[in-house]
Amino acid sequence: MTTDTNRLPFPAEPTEAQRAAIERITEGPRGGISGPFVPLLRSPELMTRLQLVGETIRFGGVLDEDLVEVVVLTVARHWDQSYEWAFHHPIALSKGVSPDDVDAIGRAERPSDGRLATMWNLVDELQRTKDVSDATYAEAVAVFGEERVVGAIATAGYYTTLAMVMNTARTPPPEGPGAALPW
Repeated sequence: MTTDTNRLPFPAEPTEAQRAAIERITEGPRGGISGPFVPLLRSPELMTRLQLVGETIRFGGVLDEDLVEVVVLTVARHWDQSYEWAFHHPIALSKGVSPDDVDAIGRAERPSDGRLATMWNLVDELQRTKDVSDATYAEAVAVFGEERVVGAIATAGYYTTLAMVMNTARTPPPEGPGAALPW
């Protein structure tokens, strides 16, 4: 992805609706607005509703935190999404995903940890083929159960949406010391 020109930076003069959306997201667990929510400000109602989905996924969903991060990094790698990768790389490490497994995901390879590998298989196959084989689905359900499989698919869909928004907007990665992009 080319990040030369941020097509949708923070609005110079936010509208009343944008200011209300900023206030709402700032009062939540995110504590501020950055990344995909900056371009999404162009549609304040959509941004507000979409960020509530993300809030549920990250802060109250059915997946363990390490699994959420495996899904996010897998999607980020699939979409070559620099912001998602740089933002979530340190979070994944802090949630217990090993550096070797994070590096493997960055190379578009299966992690070595068994349950993380099962999650990666599900999300990677869905992203690459737009489908999930019976074998991959059965393995995921056996390891995680139907509720968490659905949660994983919804998480992948949410972060795919954000990746598409940021790739179109050319949202730059967060400033500061971040993880080197593996692609």
